Amino acid sequence: MFGIAAHLIPERQRRTLDELVDRLDLNSGDVRSKQSAFWIMLTLSAIIAVAGVIGDSTATVIGAMIVAPLSTPILGIGLGIVSGRGRLVATSVAYVLAGVVVVTVLGVLFAQVLPNPTNVLTNSQVQGRTSPTVVDLVAALATGLVGAVAVTRRDVGDVLPGVAIAISLVPPLGVVGVCLGSGAPSLALGAFVLFASNVVAMVITAVIVFTVAGIARTDTAGTVGTPRPRRARAYTVLLVALVAVAVPMVINSLTSLWAGQVADATRDWLDSAGVASAEVTDVVWSGDTVTVNVLSPGALPPIDSLQRTVDGLVPWDPQLVVVHTTGSRESAN
Repeated sequence: MFGIAAHLIPERQRRTLDELVDRLDLNSGDVRSKQSAFWIMLTLSAIIAVAGVIGDSTATVIGAMIVAPLSTPILGIGLGIVSGRGRLVATSVAYVLAGVVVVTVLGVLFAQVLPNPTNVLTNSQVQGRTSPTVVDLVAALATGLVGAVAVTRRDVGDVLPGVAIAISLVPPLGVVGVCLGSGAPSLALGAFVLFASNVVAMVITAVIVFTVAGIARTDTAGTVGTPRPRRARAYTVLLVALVAVAVPMVINSLTSLWAGQVADATRDWLDSAGVASAEVTDVVWSGDTVTVNVLSPGALPPIDSLQRTVDGLVPWDPQLVVVHTTGSRESAN
């Protein structure tokens, strides 16, 4: 492990425990300045993110990602666990939870008062954050690793804005608030899973990096810390949290995979029946029912054969519903 630490975080560039505490503990050092900066930046980031979500503006949402200060207490949780500082863990968790409440409430309020010329629930900022998959979790773990290394090394701090953009902490919470304010709790839950997965990934990678960097070994004797059994419980809680956020993400990944397979099977079914100018517009899962939306000016063949194909693709036998919309296509000469 020491060899890994030498390459990952060279000793000459490694921040000391005291330096890390000063950066990540909002209740140490110049407390008033740290806390005012945190709350001001968090509130402004939330306003920017919610406005960007409602306005479907990617550039605005990216601006909110850069401003967001939530990564500080999240990394503080990891530092507190590794260094055995129970107070740091508790206060950092409190800041994260308070941040969740502030951003979500602002999202709910703004969803009520801001003009919404289109259905906000169908814009790209919402849709891209309400069905997280395993790919999002892998990306969060990799991004969290970069963030933890950046805060531990003195020479790579310039990558932190990029980490803030990639890990995306405030925008998913903004989506949670907007969806709740728009009467879509299921979409809000999906966005919260994305936020929670990013938080868990960031804490886990921070624990790994701080451990490799030897932070636990450099902790001074006499520090009010967390006994080893309690630290082991913290690791258990992290593992349970990882499983809790991974399960819905795995389900979303499999659902997306099966939806694509069902769409391909439907196209083959239409082609084999000689249905001209037919198009599969959408595949939607709802419990044990899969609904396939087909746009075609002509009649569709019986769906029995398609049902058998779908039964062969999906481990259980879902109920297949085909929604047929008639129409015609025109093209310019």
